[in-house]
Amino acid sequence: MSNAVTMYEYHVWANQTMLNRIKELPQDVYKQEIVSIFPSVSKAMAHIYTVDHSWLEIATGTEMKDAMKLADQVTKEAESQSIEGVQALFAALSERYRAFFRQQADLEKAIVLDNPYAGIRETRLSEIVMQVVNHGTYHRGNISAMLRQMGHASVMTEYALFWYQDQA
Repeated sequence: MSNAVTMYEYHVWANQTMLNRIKELPQDVYKQEIVSIFPSVSKAMAHIYTVDHSWLEIATGTEMKDAMKLADQVTKEAESQSIEGVQALFAALSERYRAFFRQQADLEKAIVLDNPYAGIRETRLSEIVMQVVNHGTYHRGNISAMLRQMGHASVMTEYALFWYQDQA
């Protein structure tokens, strides 16, 4: 398994671990409005999902500007879901990513990104996967801070903890 795929599997595990922790908390915590990094944990999770979705669209050949247009619809769908609904969206998306990985002979293959805000850049598919993982890690940290702000402990989602999950 390539390093990019392993890192993506970590991302899936970390999102699931965070969602499972949130499900242990009082039901209203997920959509509770707060003054923080995001207006609610549900909006932060929807943001992670939307960006994951957008990058897969881009990796499979959708122009970045078109993927960004689709993002508004994807965000609305994710924000309207219960925590179980978001888990189902993430599960379906992870299967799409895995199918994409199986179809790729080389994740080091370069593609051209035409970012409407930053310009044209050549990047490897593996770099896109690392962007997805890094973005999710950043925002799971935001969610941890938001949970603490609401008086709840979060959960560890560090990569080093993921190493030991197969042994558990």
